Amino acid sequence: MSDKSIYLASRSPRRRELLRQIGVSFEIVPLREAPRHPADVDETPRTGETADAYVLRVAREKAQAAVAITSVRRLALRPVLAADTTVVRDDAILGKPANAAAAATMLASLAGRGHRVLTAVAVTSGNEIETRVSESQVWFRALTPEEIRRYVATGESTDKAGGYAVQGRAAAFITRIEGSYSGIMGLPLAETAELLRSHGICLP
Repeated sequence: MSDKSIYLASRSPRRRELLRQIGVSFEIVPLREAPRHPADVDETPRTGETADAYVLRVAREKAQAAVAITSVRRLALRPVLAADTTVVRDDAILGKPANAAAAATMLASLAGRGHRVLTAVAVTSGNEIETRVSESQVWFRALTPEEIRRYVATGESTDKAGGYAVQGRAAAFITRIEGSYSGIMGLPLAETAELLRSHGICLP
């Protein structure tokens, strides 16, 4: 593979799309190869853990878990990239909804107001690990219960922090954004490019 090749510790199609957008080739290192396998990283917020500390910890632990996998498999040495995204309403961490009812509750709590979206990126090679955090602000218009019900019924809330996808149908709910659009999608490209360059990845 080229000198721009890395390992990506994520199954997210959005992160794959964003890496391709900036010309980075990669190989997926899945952290959970089957649904019945235990999670490699505990994504449960710890008592007293702030949202900023939470996303940083999870991104670092994802990267470290992927490094361990590449070592066990005796894969070629390359930088490993991992990321984590969370939505924050006031001080509450809104992760991925457990079901449709949880997604509807999250969306109702975001309607008609602003919230923060934090994405942490971690890149490691050898024993060195570097991180960056991107913070963006997103404002939703007021939503009716029927609008929320119809949106959740599309399935787009599944596996999305905060229960929505900025690049999907939820774009019709958003009145204003400040910050990194790619960060809200799940991988802030400016911060990611900076980290990859510091680990010897040649970018166009």
